[in-house]
Amino acid sequence: MSEKKILPPILQVGDVLLSSEILTEKFCCDLTVCKGQCCVEGDAGAPVTMEEIAEIEECVDAVWQDLSASAQSVIDRQGVAYTDEEGDLVTSIVRGKDCVFTYYDSLQLTADGLQLTVPDCCLCALEKAYREGRTRFCKPISCALYPIREKLVGDGIVALNYNRWAVCKMAVAKGIEQNLRLYEFLQEPLIRRFGESWYQELLEVVAELKNQGYL
Repeated sequence: MSEKKILPPILQVGDVLLSSEILTEKFCCDLTVCKGQCCVEGDAGAPVTMEEIAEIEECVDAVWQDLSASAQSVIDRQGVAYTDEEGDLVTSIVRGKDCVFTYYDSLQLTADGLQLTVPDCCLCALEKAYREGRTRFCKPISCALYPIREKLVGDGIVALNYNRWAVCKMAVAKGIEQNLRLYEFLQEPLIRRFGESWYQELLEVVAELKNQGYL
């Protein structure tokens, strides 16, 4: 059996540049272990666009009672978003950590056919309201795509990179266990962001790379 060829570090699908790690690295969120720490850890909120800020502002009344008093105070004072030190628009945060739209509750999960109750999970009030049919906006696409990070590089070209983080080490282990690669785990948000036809083109690229011995 011939050895796999070495993938170039960057691939292009349509107007999107992808780190080849998105096709090769395995990942699957494990909330039973991390309990949503990606919404807490870090030094800034989640990246958002102006359009998303407008959508989020329309959701505030619907999620207000799910938010902590501290989060409500931050929103009253500075709004749902701010510009961070790098000049990016991000969701407002509480005490330099939690996104203002987080709340803590037990989460019911199914794992290996068993119903599990995971206490003290950090959850998203925006997503909760959306799934309950109270709003039309789920959550920022940057949250849905994580651990993929998106950056506009100019001329309509978007770059996607895999953001490695110690908080997600068990997600890597679970991805290896389930043999699930990043582009597969994030199929739904990738389609939400770039469209069904783009994702099908991505799958065609993956199939061709496999045929050529790169994957």
